[in-house]
Amino acid sequence: MVREHGAEHPSQWAAIASIASKLGCTAETLRRWVRQAERDTGHRSGLTTDERQRLKELEREVRELKRANEILRKASAYFAQAELDRRPK
Repeated sequence: MVREHGAEHPSQWAAIASIASKLGCTAETLRRWVRQAERDTGHRSGLTTDERQRLKELEREVRELKRANEILRKASAYFAQAELDRRPK
């Protein structure tokens, strides 16, 4: 809608403010949506929605792997100490 009615307003911000009030959202929210749509269509540089989603998935995977590595490190240290503390037969 912002692109369609942009020519009717003196600036893109004026179009965003006008349309936002009709949609019942804030102008800033609509501006963010417009910017993201511009990124998704290649009209603006930055991460697309798909790239953002993939980045979030990779960050989540890294956190899980770090947590698993920490658990394994602690378990390894525990069992190594238990082996040292074991009485020889």
